[in-house]
Amino acid sequence: MKIRSDILSRAAGPHGAGYGGSSPVRTPAQARQLVRHALAALGPLHPSQVEDLLLVTSELVTNSLRHGGGVTGFGIRVGPDRVTVSVADASGVAPLYQPREELRPGGYGWPIVLRLCRDVSVDTRPDGKTIHATVTIDR
Repeated sequence: MKIRSDILSRAAGPHGAGYGGSSPVRTPAQARQLVRHALAALGPLHPSQVEDLLLVTSELVTNSLRHGGGVTGFGIRVGPDRVTVSVADASGVAPLYQPREELRPGGYGWPIVLRLCRDVSVDTRPDGKTIHATVTIDR
């Protein structure tokens, strides 16, 4: 079952065009709501799988806002055994996994995404990047 045929809706103009509305995702809460809506169409899932998807979504959007110049696109693709969340931003710099320093705040998001996902890919472009994060689901 596919929720969208295209995995990413890019912002178009000042009002944009994003999955689930007339503007791109601006907050982690908006992104989580779109994921919840897409998952509701699948029927019951294991609560831990839903929580994993929501956490991955929050981390990707938060990182985009903090480090990537903001969300420029958001998408969800549902497959028979996986859900892929895609977040695009205005930075062409791919995230780096850096060992965490004890006294430094932050630095948890990217390792969480890498640990929870079946597959993570980063497509870079001159005007930004898109991160595709896939979580396995059992129905």
